[in-house]
Amino acid sequence: MARGDKGGPTITRRGLVLMGVQLALVGTLGWRMRHLQVEEAERYRLLAEENRINIRLLPPARGLIYDRAGNPIAVNRQNYRIVIVREGARDPEEVLRRLSRLIEISPDRRERVLRDIHARPAFVPVTVAEHLDWESFARVAANAPALPGILTEVGLSRHYPADDIFAHIVGYVGPVSDYDLSRIEDPDPLLQIPDFQIGKNGVEKRAEAELRGAAGNSRIEVNASGRVIRELDRVEGRSGQDLQLTIDSGLQDYTLRRMEGESAATVVMDIRTGEIVSMASAPSFDPNSFVFGISTGEWNALNQNEYRPLYNKAVSGLYPPGSTFKMVVALAALEDGVIGPGDTVFCGGSIEIGNRRAYCWRRGGHGWMDMRDSLKNSCDVYYYDVAQRVGIDKISAMANRLGIGVRHDLPLPAVRAGNMPDRDWKMRVHGESWLIGDTVNSGIGQGFMLASPLELCVMTARIASGNAVTPKLIRSVDGLPSAMDPGEPIGLNPNALDAVRGGMFAVSNDRRGTAYRARIAAPGMAMAGKTGTSQVRRITEAERRTGVFRNEDLPWNRRDHALFVAFAPFDAPRYAIATIVEHGGGGSTAAAPIAQDVLIRALYGPEPPIEAWPSALHQTIRERRRLGQDSASVQRSRA
Repeated sequence: MARGDKGGPTITRRGLVLMGVQLALVGTLGWRMRHLQVEEAERYRLLAEENRINIRLLPPARGLIYDRAGNPIAVNRQNYRIVIVREGARDPEEVLRRLSRLIEISPDRRERVLRDIHARPAFVPVTVAEHLDWESFARVAANAPALPGILTEVGLSRHYPADDIFAHIVGYVGPVSDYDLSRIEDPDPLLQIPDFQIGKNGVEKRAEAELRGAAGNSRIEVNASGRVIRELDRVEGRSGQDLQLTIDSGLQDYTLRRMEGESAATVVMDIRTGEIVSMASAPSFDPNSFVFGISTGEWNALNQNEYRPLYNKAVSGLYPPGSTFKMVVALAALEDGVIGPGDTVFCGGSIEIGNRRAYCWRRGGHGWMDMRDSLKNSCDVYYYDVAQRVGIDKISAMANRLGIGVRHDLPLPAVRAGNMPDRDWKMRVHGESWLIGDTVNSGIGQGFMLASPLELCVMTARIASGNAVTPKLIRSVDGLPSAMDPGEPIGLNPNALDAVRGGMFAVSNDRRGTAYRARIAAPGMAMAGKTGTSQVRRITEAERRTGVFRNEDLPWNRRDHALFVAFAPFDAPRYAIATIVEHGGGGSTAAAPIAQDVLIRALYGPEPPIEAWPSALHQTIRERRRLGQDSASVQRSRA
């Protein structure tokens, strides 16, 4: 700025420019303030609203699981838990010390809680204890004013009221792990909730989508630090669907107790509908241990038990079917026309196959055998001969037709398909040609052949009915019944089926039958069955010369498996059964008596008449009932 001729101040060009710049800057700022406060006001108001309102997921109630009569076998019960919030506790260590006077909290647990609350924001609750009984929970709630930062909460947790009875079928739930999340391509946001539980085994796992339900949500107002101020809105989630299984609780309980002390499995199926009414694997385990967190000691005890209690032998166990497979060979031969029911084969105790001999289980042989007698006496030589005539490919095709070597679609994990080999299979898997000795071994259910108890039960149901019965485990979903299709006719010659059924009838009802002592004696309830014994070791020629070791003289894990399959009543088949006792020895002595008792229980209900058993067993049954070992007594004691 300069002075004029009269001494007054004058504005220079530079000053004018500077003033113009200042006016422009002020104008720009004013315009920007107007734009933000007037034109963008609504947008920024919404952004501010977003920042102070959070949406939280509300886990739904898990669907319940019932047995066929509507009794609950997987339920949700209240989970009383205690949490601590650091910002309200002021001195968390002192608060935990006071709390430990009211409920048991181990020093290790206290240290872990302290680590967790210091690792998280001050307003985030940390679980101190859960699954408390009501008395402990109420004691803490009553003393809450003296426990700053301590909150009592009520949630839901899974419970299995039948303990071990349904463990292998229903399975159990557990917290979502990083491994679970890694296997899911687009995980449900529910799975991100801390300690959210999903199915880990059994129906709980396979029907997870139906049982889980859909999350609700809660709109909550939080302050600048993220602490909850109030709940603005709540939309409850959709509970999971309820499932009803086909299993009969009473029969399932009895079946498992009847196999107590054995490593065994039994499957019982309704032939008319395909419904599985019992599927037990022994020994079992308590699934509640996994829900609450199984201890290291309990886990090691289960995992190291040679009877494999965690393993579902009914659907995952694969075993050589032994002589229970002879019906398949017989049907393949009859359908192919290479032998008739009345044609005979001579059994002298062994047969020469190439440069070796194949032996019958009866050292002296059975003499001349027709089909009925071959099944009744379980003659091996008969089936060595017949298997060579019909060939492995037709035997394999018949086995598949009857349900062996087929993975049956049940809502269970680890349902395995057995192995029904043929020529192509051996070349593909072993790179070797099929030998005549392989066919001979297959004729008596040995060699490369494997089947599960479920497959053997399906096989028996299809022989009994002549229909392609399909196993079913779900009876209804949310009250909507599942379709119960008895299956289309399997297309086998009725005369062939009658011949095989007649041989099975003789097994259980002819005095010389291998399962005569395990028959059902009541008129009109007779069962038709077949015993089986599958070797787990090779008997050497030297052992045959000096005498084959008896099973009871061998270590447990080197003894033969014992098998038995049957259906009843013979004239109007209703139930099919398959039982295996691992390393049980003979099918007639170890497996058949179990199947006999279970079938009688299935046919008559909780109080079968003693006349259903042969008279020679009446005293044994009376003694079992006196000791409370029959099914009705077991159920009463559990109630």
